[in-house]
Amino acid sequence: MHAMLADVTTRAPSMSEPITAGIITALVGFTSSFVVVVAGLRAVGASSEQAASGLLALTVTFAVGIVVLCVATRKPITLAWSTPGAAMLVAAGAEYHAGWSAAVGAFLVVGVLILATGLIPALGDLIGRIPTPIAQAMLAGVLLTLCLAPMKSLAVQPLLTLPILVVWLAATRWWTRWALVLALVTALVVIGAYVGVHGIDDGIAIDWWPQIAWTTPSFDVSAIIGLAIPLYVVTMASQNVPGVAVLKSFGYETPWRPAMFVTGVGTVIGAPLGGHAINLAALSAALAAGEEAGADRSRRWIAGVSAGISYLVLAGLSGVLVTITAIAPQGLLESVAGLALLATFANALLGAFAHDEFRIAAALTFVTAAAGVTFWGISGAFWAIVVGLVAHGVLRRPV
Repeated sequence: MHAMLADVTTRAPSMSEPITAGIITALVGFTSSFVVVVAGLRAVGASSEQAASGLLALTVTFAVGIVVLCVATRKPITLAWSTPGAAMLVAAGAEYHAGWSAAVGAFLVVGVLILATGLIPALGDLIGRIPTPIAQAMLAGVLLTLCLAPMKSLAVQPLLTLPILVVWLAATRWWTRWALVLALVTALVVIGAYVGVHGIDDGIAIDWWPQIAWTTPSFDVSAIIGLAIPLYVVTMASQNVPGVAVLKSFGYETPWRPAMFVTGVGTVIGAPLGGHAINLAALSAALAAGEEAGADRSRRWIAGVSAGISYLVLAGLSGVLVTITAIAPQGLLESVAGLALLATFANALLGAFAHDEFRIAAALTFVTAAAGVTFWGISGAFWAIVVGLVAHGVLRRPV
C-alpha cells in the first residue's frame, strides 16, 4: 500500500504540472491578443457579429488543431491565431475598400497558401528567400500604428489609460508572464466603471453569446494582393518560422508537413466564418514546451492538450469580449493591444536593423509599411516588401 501511495505521489506532479501549464498557455495566449484580432477584423469590414464569429472560429479551429497534433505526435505543439496578421489588417484597414466578403476571400486564399506550403516544398523555400530583415521591417512598420495606441489614448483620456499603463509596467517588472492579463483585467475594471457612470450608447447592439455568421467569400484582385499575400508572408515569417525555432530550442522537431496541413485546413474552414489565419504559436509555445510543463519532456504534450481544451472553454467568451470592445471608450482596449505587441515590435526592429547590408533596404521597407502607402487598392504591407526587395537588389554589393 505504501509503495502504491508513493508511486501516486511521484506521478501526480508530472500530470498536474503539464495540465496547469496548458491552462496558463491558453489564458495568456487568448487574453493578450484577442483585442488585436477583433480590431483587425473590424478594420476590413466585419460587423460586431462577424468579428465575434471570426474570434470564435479562430479559437475553435486552432484549439482542435492543437489537440490533434499533440495526440498524434506526442509533442507539445501549440497553435494560435496570427496576431501580427491581425495587426496588418488594422494597418491596411484605413485604405481598404473591397468589403468584408472580399476580405474573407483573401483569408481563404491564405489558408490555401499555407496548405500548399506543407505540400509543395518549393513554396516554403520561396518564402524563405525573402531576407529576414525585410520581413521584420515590414512587420515593424505594420505594428507601429497599434504600438502608438497606448500613448495616444493616454493623451486623450489620461484618467482611464493611466491605471492600465501603471499595472502593466509594475507587472512587467515583477510578474512578467501575467503582465498583459493583469493589464486586460485593469482595462475591464476601468470600462465597467466608465459604463457605470456614463451608461451604454443606445446605438450599440448588445449580444453576450457566441456568434456564428457565415460570409460567402468573393475574390477581388486587390484584396488578394493587398491582404492575402502580406498576411501569408507575415504569418509564415513572424509565426510559423519562429514557432519552429521555439520548439527546437526545447529539443522538439516540428512535424512541418502535418502542422501546415492542420493550420492550412483550419484557416480554410474558419475563413467563411470570419477567421483570418491560424498558425504555429511562437511566444506562447514556450509555456507549454518549457520546464513549466514538467521535468519529464515526454509528457509535455499533455500541456498542449490541456491548452487546446482550455481554448475551447475560452471560445465561449467570444461574444462577450466583442461586446466589451464595442462599449469600451474609443482607443482604450487598443492601448492594451499596443502593449501586447510592444515586445514583438521591438524584436522586429532589432531584426530589421541588425545587419549593415540590409539597413537602408529595411528602413525603406519600414517607412513604406508604416506610411500605409496604397496603389491600385493594394495595401502598404505588400508594397513595403516590394520596395525592400528592390532596394536590396539595387544596393547589394557583389561578392
